[in-house]
This record gives sequence, C-alpha cells and structure tokens, in this order.
Amino acid sequence: MNWKRLKNNLLTLFRIKVEHKKYKHLVITAPSGAGKTTIVRHLLQKFDFLSFSVSATNRAERPHEQHGKDYYFLSTEAFKSKIENNELVEWEEVYQNQYYGTLFSEIKRIEDLNKHIVFDIDVKGAISIKEAYGENVLTLFIKPPTFETLKQRLINRKTESKSSLEKRLKRVEIELKFESKFDKVLVNDDLELAFKEAEQIVEKYIKPI
Repeated sequence: MNWKRLKNNLLTLFRIKVEHKKYKHLVITAPSGAGKTTIVRHLLQKFDFLSFSVSATNRAERPHEQHGKDYYFLSTEAFKSKIENNELVEWEEVYQNQYYGTLFSEIKRIEDLNKHIVFDIDVKGAISIKEAYGENVLTLFIKPPTFETLKQRLINRKTESKSSLEKRLKRVEIELKFESKFDKVLVNDDLELAFKEAEQIVEKYIKPI
C-alpha cells in the first residue's frame, strides 16, 4: 500500500469537508474517441453558468495548445512537487511517466467566478472527484455504441502510430468496464441526440447560481 498517497487522499477529503460547498460539479468522462470533448464544448457554449476545469499535466505541449487554456503544462518535477504538497484534488499516471490531475487552485478560480464546474477527465480521476465531493458531483460516462465503432473512430483520426493506437485501445477496453460506477451513462451514437440528452442532464441537475 502507498501510505504517502493514502495520507494525501485523507488530507484532501478533510480539506473538502471543511470548505463551503454550494457549487455542483459535472464530471464527464469517456474512453478516447467516444466524443467526450465535443459534448463538453457544446455544454459550455449552451450554459453560461458552467465553466471548464483546466487539468494539469506533465506531457509536452502540442502546437495547437495553450498553457492555461487546454492544460496547465508542468514539468515532471513540478507536478510531483504538487502531489507532495497536496495541491491536487486528484491525479493519475494515465500512461507511463505521463501524469494528469486537477489542481485545488483551479477549482477555487472557477468558484470565484461564481460558476459550476465541468470536468473533462479520465475515468479514474472522475471516480476520485466523486469520492471527494460526494453528493455535489454528478458523474457522466459517455460511451460509443460498440467497441468496434470507437476503434474505427480512432483509426479514422490518423493521429496515432500503430503502437500508440494499440496502447490506447487496450486502455479503452479497461475504461469501458467502469461504466457501472457512474451516475449517468450516455451512448453517443448520434451526436445531435447526445447533445440533447446531455443538455437535459444539466438542466435537471444544475441550476444557475
């Protein structure tokens, strides 16, 4: 057992419990290629009382990305330092030596804007947010109609090497097994219908502040 991580998790839960919680958190997750980011962007455009939580990562910044908008790009040393200092609500080593996580400072930034928070994060990170914030969180799992459909979507992107695609597909198979741990499941077969269903979930669960 990783006792240091257990200690940090307990400190995180204590920190959350003593803070005022009037905000709702919508945590959206999905395997790669299921359409999660597209649905998140649609909801952010539709509802002005929502704001996007920018995740932190130690991976390299891509040409089209901006620090503070797409991710907070940190060095590996800086990311690990934030883990040690309990500055992350949740974090995961998604791939070997590639870390992603949610900063407490990012949640505070959005709450200072008086908005509810939308998270676009991986499956394990979503579960960690749910464990930390409990009833203040709604978790939404977006899935493709079939594994083969998702596989074809990833192939059609033409952004992956053969080895990278194989690694991603293995992770997809694992992530699909977590479906039952989420509050809502949305099958993204028709994107317009998925948009409507996602809107209805937000309207039922989250009200403007």
